[in-house]
Amino acid sequence: MLVVLDSNVLISALISTGSPPDRIYRAWREKRFTLVGALINQLHGALVLDKLPRVDVSRDADDDYLLAMAAATEADFLVTGDAKGLLSLKRFGRTRVIGPSSFLKLLKKP
Repeated sequence: MLVVLDSNVLISALISTGSPPDRIYRAWREKRFTLVGALINQLHGALVLDKLPRVDVSRDADDDYLLAMAAATEADFLVTGDAKGLLSLKRFGRTRVIGPSSFLKLLKKP
């Protein structure tokens, strides 16, 4: 399963132990999904992208790179806490846009 994590999820994982973002980070470290990233190439085991397609869809242009990563890899999920922006899309191409708690529920399913 290919997953794009919004930077707000990654940062929340670092500052809030036991939170949904922290549990998502731990699931990635346990290799329960493949993390897609362009700016996070220091994270061991992430799928790193060198070139991204141009995307101009998000309400916040600073979030378009996340959608570009999802498009470039045909990611299954984009996980974000951006309720007023990215989450309102619900889907981008074949990628489902969901919040951290919803993604954790999916990880628990067999």
